[in-house]
Amino acid sequence: MHGTTVALARSVWKGPFFVHFPGLAESIKEGKAIKTKMRSCTIMPHMVGARFMVHNGKFYLPVRVTENMVGRKLGEFSHTRKTFSYRMTKNK
Repeated sequence: MHGTTVALARSVWKGPFFVHFPGLAESIKEGKAIKTKMRSCTIMPHMVGARFMVHNGKFYLPVRVTENMVGRKLGEFSHTRKTFSYRMTKNK
């Protein structure tokens, strides 16, 4: 498991926060995406290969779970803010 600031803030005795997704095994076999708003759900090893549509506050963004993502949160891969870029001006 990767040590992120979110994961390190949680007490060890509580364990990881996990939400049961009904039909997870079927969606992995069929390749269907599961829509979810649970950004705080910890990615577990049995979720590898699954596809999720994670809500970022406005849209559902696609996330495909790989082995490197185990132990992290679903919300870490669905950004909620746009990247800032400066506007080009005509007077240059």
